[in-house]
Amino acid sequence: MEKEKKVQYKIPYNILIEKKISAEELTDDEVREVTGAIIDDKIPLHQLSAFLMAVYFQGMSVQETAVWTEELMLSGDLIDTGNISWPKIDRCATGGVGDKATFVLSAIAAACGIAVPMVADMDDGFVISDIEKISSIPGFSSKFDSKNFKAQLKKVGCCYCEQPDTVAPVDVRLIKLRKETGTIPSVPLLVGSILCKKLSSGVEGLVVDVKWGSGSCIKDVEHAKQLGRMITRVARALNRKCIALVTDANQPLGRTVGTALEIKEVIELLKGGGDAELQDLILKLGMEIVRLAGVAGSTLSAKQMIVKHLSDGTALEKFKEFVDAQGGDTSYIDNPEKFPEAKCVRKLSAQKRGYIHTVNAGMIARGVRILAENSDGTLDYAVGVSDVMKVGMQIKQGEPLMMIHYNNESKLDKALEYFRDAYRLAPKRPTQGDIISERIA
Repeated sequence: MEKEKKVQYKIPYNILIEKKISAEELTDDEVREVTGAIIDDKIPLHQLSAFLMAVYFQGMSVQETAVWTEELMLSGDLIDTGNISWPKIDRCATGGVGDKATFVLSAIAAACGIAVPMVADMDDGFVISDIEKISSIPGFSSKFDSKNFKAQLKKVGCCYCEQPDTVAPVDVRLIKLRKETGTIPSVPLLVGSILCKKLSSGVEGLVVDVKWGSGSCIKDVEHAKQLGRMITRVARALNRKCIALVTDANQPLGRTVGTALEIKEVIELLKGGGDAELQDLILKLGMEIVRLAGVAGSTLSAKQMIVKHLSDGTALEKFKEFVDAQGGDTSYIDNPEKFPEAKCVRKLSAQKRGYIHTVNAGMIARGVRILAENSDGTLDYAVGVSDVMKVGMQIKQGEPLMMIHYNNESKLDKALEYFRDAYRLAPKRPTQGDIISERIA
C-alpha cells in the first residue's frame, strides 16, 4: 500500500508568529498556512497557543480576519439552503445573562416569511446557554444532521441546531484552546468564531447583537463597538449583509435568569407581555431583521409587521410549530404551569432603602449556576431567579430584590454571596442610558 503523502508547509510557524508579534499583516497565503496546519493537526500546540496570544495582543486586519473566518468555515461541511426561497437571516448575540430574545425573534421572523437557520454551541450563552434553556421543554432535541436541518427550515422557517462535529470543526478546537490561553475576548478570533458557524448554515444576512458589560464576556463598550465594526466589515467582505447593534448587558435581560423560568418568559413575551426593556430590544432587533431580509420597506412597516405577529398570536403559533418539529412537548407552551417548580422559593431582601444603581448580571448568573448545576454537570430546570429588580427602581428595606427558586439548601449560602454582592443601592436616582449603545451598518 502506498504511503500517504504528507502535506508540506512552506513557512516555519515561528516566522508567522514573529510577524504577528511585530504587528505585521499576514498575507492571505500565510493565514491559510496557519489554518491549514490546524486542520491537518500539523502545528504544535505551544506554537498555536503563541499565535493566538500574538493575535490577542496585535489583532488582525479586516482582510486577515476575512480569510481566517472563511478557512474556519471551509474546514467542515456547508449546509446548502439554496432550495429555500425565503430570505435567510439570523440574529446572533455575543451572550448576555437573561437573554432569551433568540427564541422570540426566530418565531417572529419565521412568521414574517424569513428563514432563520440557527447553529449554536453550548458556549454561545453567558454561563447558561440557549441550548440549556430550550432543553427545559421535555422532548426537545437540538441535534440535527444537515438533511433534517434543511427540511425543517423549509417547512417551519426556523431550526435550532447544536453545532454538529462536522460544521466548522476547527473552531470547536480553537474555542477550547482560547479558553485555556485567555484569548476568548480577542476581536478577530471572536469574529471568526461567530461568523464561521453562521455562514456554514447558509445565511444571507446577519443581525448581530454585540453585548457588553457585567453580563457578557465583553466588559467594555468600546471593545464591543470595535467588535461590531469588525463583524460587519468581515461579513461584507464575505458577501453577506450585516447589521450590528451594540447593547448594554450590565444587568439581566428580562425578569428571570435560569432555564425553565426563562422559557416561561419567552412564552409571555410572545403573548405581548413581559419586561418592557426586553420588549423594546426585541422590537428593535426584529425591525432590523425584517428590513435586512427585504420583507419590510420602511422602519414603520417593519414595526407594524412585528407588532401584528405578536398581537394576533401567529408568532406564538410559529414557536409552537418550531418546538413540535424538534420533538418538544407543546402542551408546556399552552400551559406553562406544567414546567417543574422548585420546592423552595425565598426573597433576597434589600438591606436598606434607596435606588438600585447597579445589578451585576454576571454575579447573578454565577449564583444561579451554583444552585442549578447537578453533580453530573446537568442543570435542574426548576432552579433560577425571577422578579429581578432593575436599575433605577426604588426599593424599601426588606422588600425583595429578586425571588430565588431552589431545591438544594446546601448550595444556598454560596449562591447568596453572589446575589447580595450583585446589587448596589444609593439614595439618589441613577442616570440611565439607552440599552442600545450604537448601531453599526
